[in-house]
Amino acid sequence: MVIGKTGKNITPENALEYVAGFTPSNDISARTWQKDPAYAGGVPQWCFAKGFDKFAPIGPMLVAPSVVGAADNLRLQTFVNGELRQDTSTDDLLFNVRAIVSFLSQGSTLERGTVIMTGTPAGVAMGMTEPKWLENGDVVEVKIEHLGSCTNKMVYE
Repeated sequence: MVIGKTGKNITPENALEYVAGFTPSNDISARTWQKDPAYAGGVPQWCFAKGFDKFAPIGPMLVAPSVVGAADNLRLQTFVNGELRQDTSTDDLLFNVRAIVSFLSQGSTLERGTVIMTGTPAGVAMGMTEPKWLENGDVVEVKIEHLGSCTNKMVYE
């Protein structure tokens, strides 16, 4: 989701008033930098490993809550080189949009333009018995019903 109006201490009941819209995105993680102590330090971390150049592509369009409501029951699929890897619904989120916006705004200002990614559904390589890690040249498409799809090619530096 993308925040459309700056706010702080937002109630769940008013949360959608602060959401400009929803868009698909690819929440990429460099697992080595997330879990390997030689890179991540002594404790696994969840931020740095998601912040490398060209990580977290979003778009291509923003769909307003007036069109999709709280986006709380949309089909989400992820494909890698055309192979379906994830197939779920946004109703599988541990916390819905209203709860997320309200929680994140407690004591912290959510600025207009802030992008909030809601997490990763089942189907990521890390959760597989035999992980299928993304490789250089792989094409990843994240598709969300009514929101379109975000496609990116993995290019290793």
